[in-house]
Amino acid sequence: MKIAEVRELSTNELVERLDTERANYKNMVLNHAISPLENPSQIKKLRRDIARMMTELRQRELNNK
Repeated sequence: MKIAEVRELSTNELVERLDTERANYKNMVLNHAISPLENPSQIKKLRRDIARMMTELRQRELNNK
């Protein structure tokens, strides 16, 4: 997910998407620990997407003050 796509989402959608992606990340890491994933770089991509969403939420929070 690119930063432009993250900025298009409303705050509520962004929070919901962030919760979903965090759950997917935890599940993916657990599955990778049990049996290696076919493409482990997916974990890195998902972690960066979560960071982008958190950054956007924080920027919105600071702009609203």
